[in-house]
Amino acid sequence: MKHNNVIPNGHFKKHWQNYVKTWFNQPARKERRRVARQKKAVKIFPRPTAGPLRPIVHGQTLKYNMKLRAGKGFTLEELKAAGVPKKLAPTIGIAVDHRRKNKSLEGLQANVQRLKTYKAKLVVFPRRSRKSKAGDSAPEELATATQVQGPYMPIALEKPTVELVKVTPEMKSFKAYDKLRVERTNERHLGVRLKRAAEAEKEEKK
Repeated sequence: MKHNNVIPNGHFKKHWQNYVKTWFNQPARKERRRVARQKKAVKIFPRPTAGPLRPIVHGQTLKYNMKLRAGKGFTLEELKAAGVPKKLAPTIGIAVDHRRKNKSLEGLQANVQRLKTYKAKLVVFPRRSRKSKAGDSAPEELATATQVQGPYMPIALEKPTVELVKVTPEMKSFKAYDKLRVERTNERHLGVRLKRAAEAEKEEKK
């Protein structure tokens, strides 16, 4: 210890009870959440408990863009391609996001197919039990319909398949590093070579 300082003698353990985190309420909270889920399911019946259908989108930034996740809502272009009017979509459990843009054809097709699958499975209950309108499901379908508990049409990333190939003598003799060096050199000298070829062509014409 340097210099003529006071020797530290701090008593910091007087109120240790204030800094202890207990978890004795975990079983009660678990039960409370379960009861809340049951109440919500009864309240929103016959709609799915997970909420409206969400589109499949790629994560932002280079770190997460290979991962798929649920987006905020379907674009107007996706709804139009699937044949769902934009004002009808929220009423039949489809989330809509007018700000999102489609950047790729694959993403657009995937979400359109998702909407079509949802429409095929959809059972629409009439607003009034005695009066059914155009677009409502048949009474037989209504009788057998059940409420979907948990995630509906979950998003799963497809695992890429690997094709096995026998190694040929040509593959063994192929020198990848040398080939890369040659191609890199060709790319670097492309402009100069084109210029020389153009000058040589001019000379021949003279």
